[in-house]
Amino acid sequence: MTPTAATSLVADSAARAVLEVIAPQPHHRSPLLHFLFTFGPFGLFLVSIVDSSFIPLPIPGITDIMLVLMAARHDNWFLLVVMASAGSVIGGYLSYRVGQSGGMAFLEKRVPPRIFKMVREWMERHAVLAVALPAVLPPPMPLAPFVLAAGALRMSKRKFLTAFTISRTARHLIATGLGLYYGRPIVRLWNHLSAKYATTLLIVTWSLILLSCAIAFWQLYKAAKSVKASPGLTSQSGTTV
Repeated sequence: MTPTAATSLVADSAARAVLEVIAPQPHHRSPLLHFLFTFGPFGLFLVSIVDSSFIPLPIPGITDIMLVLMAARHDNWFLLVVMASAGSVIGGYLSYRVGQSGGMAFLEKRVPPRIFKMVREWMERHAVLAVALPAVLPPPMPLAPFVLAAGALRMSKRKFLTAFTISRTARHLIATGLGLYYGRPIVRLWNHLSAKYATTLLIVTWSLILLSCAIAFWQLYKAAKSVKASPGLTSQSGTTV
């Protein structure tokens, strides 16, 4: 073999090895991960609406998980952040309006007394911070009680949307950054964990998510109707924060 041919062979082998690393073949990808990717930015948008509403999803932080995994594939990170943030703002605003229409009586029915007291005190003393911190911090920090309280205590819509949008966008940027910078190990770990039970995880995970989304939208619809039909469920506090 001539030196030129040997050099060419080594170069070809190296090129194939690099391509296998940076662009793994489809058959190495788990079915669960593949389905998650095909769900796409629009799916991310729908899930983020529910994830930021007062109806919890079965998997805490599912929006963040989707962002990390999608960013790890080097999808359009800007589009991912925009879709996730837009969905989050819609979900948060719907819950804010439900809290605003239903008032403190509605909030008391849905929040345990101990948490209700803490949420009310935070909202009355640090309104913007009470929205911004839960919106940016990951689980187990609760979000829904603070969003409902923001509406029930008549926090200004402008303040609420500003604090909520900035905080959720910051959180989604962090999740996307993790996917971009640590994506390869994360995807390998996900593939490893899901390889054995990929089909089962696929069915269970998305059945729960889709069922929760359906229940959540139905609950939001019912809540909106109930607070409109019940004038008695108005805020007992005229405070504007």
